[in-house]
Amino acid sequence: MGKRAWTIIICGALILAIGMGMRQNHGLFIEPMRMDLGWQLGVFAMALAVQNLMWGVAQPFAGALADKYGSRPVLLGGVFVYVLGLLGMAFPQGPMMLHMSAGVLVGLGVAAMGLPVVLGAVARMVSEEKRSTALGIASMGGSFGQFLFAPVSQGLINEYGWSIALTALAAIAALGVFLALQVNAKPNEEEFHPNQAAQTLSQAIHEAFGTNSYILLNLGFFVCGFHIAFIVTHLPMFLSTCNIAPEVGATALAVIGVSNMAGTYLAGVLGGKYSKKYLLSLIYLSRALAILVYMLMPVTVFSTLAFSVAMGALWLSTVPLTSGLVGVMFGTRYMGTLFAITLFTHQVGAFFGAWLGGYFFDLTGSFDGAWIASIALGVFSAVVHLPIKEVAVERATQAA
Repeated sequence: MGKRAWTIIICGALILAIGMGMRQNHGLFIEPMRMDLGWQLGVFAMALAVQNLMWGVAQPFAGALADKYGSRPVLLGGVFVYVLGLLGMAFPQGPMMLHMSAGVLVGLGVAAMGLPVVLGAVARMVSEEKRSTALGIASMGGSFGQFLFAPVSQGLINEYGWSIALTALAAIAALGVFLALQVNAKPNEEEFHPNQAAQTLSQAIHEAFGTNSYILLNLGFFVCGFHIAFIVTHLPMFLSTCNIAPEVGATALAVIGVSNMAGTYLAGVLGGKYSKKYLLSLIYLSRALAILVYMLMPVTVFSTLAFSVAMGALWLSTVPLTSGLVGVMFGTRYMGTLFAITLFTHQVGAFFGAWLGGYFFDLTGSFDGAWIASIALGVFSAVVHLPIKEVAVERATQAA
């Protein structure tokens, strides 16, 4: 990979660290905000659920804009909206403002700074043989951000309170402008899958939804979103119900992040050598087993950190494999849009993961229902990936 490719990979990874990584630690703010503001857990769960849903809804549009105009303007707009959302979250005047800032604005910002835009740019800069590895390296950015900003966020909360902490994070996020200026992989009309005839965006979308394997990939990715959103939103609160200090929640999220850097890179490398669909099936089954074992054991600091290591290794390792399958099936010309649609289903799952965790807790005083649902969905996703056909769509094969 050349110098230009490495610049886009590294800057893209850092953008994901600021956008995805930083927001995956928002669960640390729930308990101090709840105590200060006197709102029910469901208010915060709904705000983060809206964030995940808006993230998902906006991603196809962000991906389409990046496919047409290049990644740079989309990323710059995302940074601006994301910073506004964090500042609004720092000074909420009521639940509705929290839903608009932490929910709508942060969700829109993360979508424009997210995986489809960044990975679409990366995919265009490398050959098909190196693509899976490059996507894995770039995807590590989200995990690095989670690892970095978990202790930073908790330290700022402890020292200055949650409002000043969010303001400081907004200032850090604004630095994403300088990174976005370096990422501008604009697509060319010649960017097609081997033997792939030219097509419009609407034709590409129609083709994707007429492909059963693409539908199955979307169903499986729904589960990934459910798992991640439930854990990052509610693990700190879950630990507090087990009389474990808040710092352990921050440490657990950081451990997930650092463990996932290794897991995501390894998944990218393995995806270049072995069947991506079977690797995905194994990842989801392993997630279900990790959650089951954690639930059957006494919840202690040790068991939580061990769970974080295991879950972290399986965290965003789905991303290079899932995005890689989209590239295998449809090529890179509209990869930003098609992977963004797949990520929409991921974020629908994330909406339910964040919301149902709070709903079950307010209803029963326990997170058990959401943990059980996570196990069942993991098994479901492991099965769903098995029938996927890991080949280019028939139109691409037949094209002259």
